[in-house]
Amino acid sequence: MRIFFSAGEPSGDQHAAHLIAALKDRHAEFRAEGFGGPAMQQEGCSLLFELTQLAVMGFLRVLPMLAKFRRLVIKAEQHFDQSPPDAVVLVDFPGFNWWIAKAAKKRGIPVYYYLPPQLWAWAPWRIKKVRRFIDKVICALPFEFDWYRSRGVDATWVGHPFFDEVASKQLDEGLLSELRNSDQQKVIAVLPGSRNHEVDRNFPVMLDVIRKVSEAVPNVRWVVGNYRTEHVEECRRMQKDKQLDADLTYYIDRTSEVIEAADCCLMVSGSISLELLARRTPGVVLYRVARYVRFGSKFFMTCKFFTLTNLIAGREVMPEFMSAGNPAADVQKISTWLTECCQSPQILQQRREEMQELADSTAVTGATERTAELLLSDLVAADSKARDKSRAA
Repeated sequence: MRIFFSAGEPSGDQHAAHLIAALKDRHAEFRAEGFGGPAMQQEGCSLLFELTQLAVMGFLRVLPMLAKFRRLVIKAEQHFDQSPPDAVVLVDFPGFNWWIAKAAKKRGIPVYYYLPPQLWAWAPWRIKKVRRFIDKVICALPFEFDWYRSRGVDATWVGHPFFDEVASKQLDEGLLSELRNSDQQKVIAVLPGSRNHEVDRNFPVMLDVIRKVSEAVPNVRWVVGNYRTEHVEECRRMQKDKQLDADLTYYIDRTSEVIEAADCCLMVSGSISLELLARRTPGVVLYRVARYVRFGSKFFMTCKFFTLTNLIAGREVMPEFMSAGNPAADVQKISTWLTECCQSPQILQQRREEMQELADSTAVTGATERTAELLLSDLVAADSKARDKSRAA
């Protein structure tokens, strides 16, 4: 049994890797191949290309890379013609994955979308592509399952794999002890994102917030969770340019420990908000965008929130700021929220309890196992049906 995966985001790489491991545990002869990242490769996935290198967002950023994306689509088409897999599993990254879905569907290969595009938030008319190219949508969020099903799409809800990964993560107790070195010192986690352009856009404004909060609450320890070494180097450079002399400590690939140890968090928008939910850590969300994106969101954004935790809750549990232009007003509001967490134990406890209550009702584990069982069940049934048809012929 072979499944072709296509995951272009670092988080998608992680989710696909865990799914590959679950499939290997259940099927001795299972093989994974496709486009992805280092986590998938570590689980034995044969990569045609490390797609996570090209993780970008926004039309202007994608435009110079269109020729490269097109070459990868041609590579996938050739692979499907020469050695068709039993199924294709797409993980997020819709701009590129629509083309992979189209290529597979044209060749009669079943297509599953695991962690589907957030059409309910942006440009819902793209549902036509789902109906044309996707055989089944595997939803992580209950409200998106309802949204897809109400529009005639074959969908199933499994829960979000992020909760599985948080539950199974073995934390570095030594690092946690180091981060919690003082009962008197508040620890604030800073998560500037996993993409290069997220770090470039958001961290300078985050540094403005750090300066403002540090002036109000001197005894704060700031811990920055970075995805790559080059992100640390870039963040250090920006801190130096800002001439910010604050207690910042940078960590690479230690985001879980940083979140677990923190009293509260300043972060960019993304699925990482679900880890804050699972670890019951209050947070505030900043996401810097171009002015035209902020303007366009008024017309194309069809939901009230853009942070997953708030969408699950149906209310603003984590304050969120889609920031464009002069960030001064947003910096002031974010700084006030973080300062309250540091200065008022009652406010911090109230915010923790709100996260606790939401997590207890929504942080359901088992998504990865349910997805693996679904895929195997479908593919075994399809194989059995094909055998019966062959015998009848």
